[in-house]
Amino acid sequence: MGCADNRCRYCQTPLRHVFVDLGVSPLANSYLKEEQLQKMEPHFPLCVYVCDACYLVQLPEVQSPEEIFSDYAYFSSFSDTWLQHAKEYTGLMIDRFGFGSQSQVIEIASNDGYLLQYFKEKGVPVLGIEPARNVAKAAQDAGIPTVVKFFGTQTAKELFDEGKQADLLLGNNVLAHVPNINDFVAGMKIVLKPRGVITMEFPHIMRLMNENQFDTIYHEHYSYLSLLSVERIFASHGLTLFDVDELPTHGGSLRIYARHTEDSSKPIGPKIEDLRRRETSAGLAGLDAYHSFNEQVKETKRKVLTFLVDAKRNGKTIAAYGAPAKGNTLLVYCGIRSDFIDYTVDRSPHKQNLYLPGTHIPICHPDKISETKPDYVVILPWNLKDEIMEQMSHIRDWGGKFVVFVPDVKVYE
Repeated sequence: MGCADNRCRYCQTPLRHVFVDLGVSPLANSYLKEEQLQKMEPHFPLCVYVCDACYLVQLPEVQSPEEIFSDYAYFSSFSDTWLQHAKEYTGLMIDRFGFGSQSQVIEIASNDGYLLQYFKEKGVPVLGIEPARNVAKAAQDAGIPTVVKFFGTQTAKELFDEGKQADLLLGNNVLAHVPNINDFVAGMKIVLKPRGVITMEFPHIMRLMNENQFDTIYHEHYSYLSLLSVERIFASHGLTLFDVDELPTHGGSLRIYARHTEDSSKPIGPKIEDLRRRETSAGLAGLDAYHSFNEQVKETKRKVLTFLVDAKRNGKTIAAYGAPAKGNTLLVYCGIRSDFIDYTVDRSPHKQNLYLPGTHIPICHPDKISETKPDYVVILPWNLKDEIMEQMSHIRDWGGKFVVFVPDVKVYE
C-alpha cells in the first residue's frame, strides 16, 4: 500500500499500488571520494508506484532535481554509440522536416552539446537548455549557445518573450527525469512554433517490464513511461502525438513526435495506433500486468547472488565494467559489495578514482583489467555490451568471460 501523501504527479490520485520495491538506495550518480567513505551516506526509498487512475508508473520525489542535477557526472560525449545515435537523428530530422538556416532547434537537457553540434555543422541555428552548470559550460566552450536553467513554463515564457520559439523542440532522456511533468509539458506548448515539431526520447516501460530492466529505476527517473501515459499527458496540454519510433537505445526507448493539437498539417501515423494496441494487449491499461513485476525482480536477485556465491566459492575473481547509474541500482539492491566484485572500470575520467555509491566498489581506469586478469567481467551498462565486449575482447587471452545480469544472468564464453 502507498502512503496517503503520495499523489500521482500527473492526475493527483493517491498512489496505492506498488510496482516494484527496491528497498533504500543512495542517489545513483553520487560517486564518492575516498575521504567520504567513512561518513554517513544518505539513502532514500526506491519504491515505485503505479497510479490506478492513469497508470503512470512513478517514483515519488524524495530528492529535488536541484540536488541531483546541479553538478552532474554524466557527460554524453563519452559514449561512441550515443554520439552515433545523435548524428543519425540529426540527419533524419533534416531529411524529414527540411530544417535549415531559417529554422530554430532547441534542445531541453542539452548536456555538453553532444547532439546540437551536428545541427550546427549543418548550418541550423541551435539553442541548448541545460541545468547542470559544469556540463553546460562544456557546451558553451564548444560554441553551442546554452541557457543554464531548468525547463518548465517559466523558462518557456522567458524564451517566448525574447522571441525564441522552436521549429524543432527536442529532449532525450529528460521527460522521465522531471518531477513536475505537467509544468514541463505545458512549457513545451509555449515554446513550440505553430507548425513546430517536438521529439522526446525516453525508456519504454513495456520493454522495461518484458526484459526485466529493473536496474533502470533510480531516483533521477521520476516517471516510467508508456505511449498510453505520454499521449494522455500531452493531450491534456494541447499537444498531439502523430508518430513514434521504437529505438534500441537504453534497452528500448520510444521517440515520440508531437505537434500542437490545432496543427492539422501532420496527420497521426499508423505506428501510433499499432503501439497503442500492443500496449493495451500487454495489459498496460490495467493493474494486473504491473503487479507481477515485483516478484520477477526478486527472482533475478536470487539468480545473481547464486552466480556470485558459486563463482567465489570456486575461487574465481570478478571485476566489473562501467559505473552507470543502473549498475548502482542493481548492486545496492542485491547487496553486492567488494566482497564479490573487486573493482569496476570506466572510460570517463570524471568517474575514475571515485567509489560507487552505496557499495563503495572502487572505480579504476580500464587498464586495470589487463593488470589483474579477472576470471569474470560483469558488464553493468548492459545496453552497451556489444561495444564493450569488442573494446575489451582481450580478456579472452587469459580465458576471462563477460557476464551480464539483466534481463537474466548470462555468461558469454
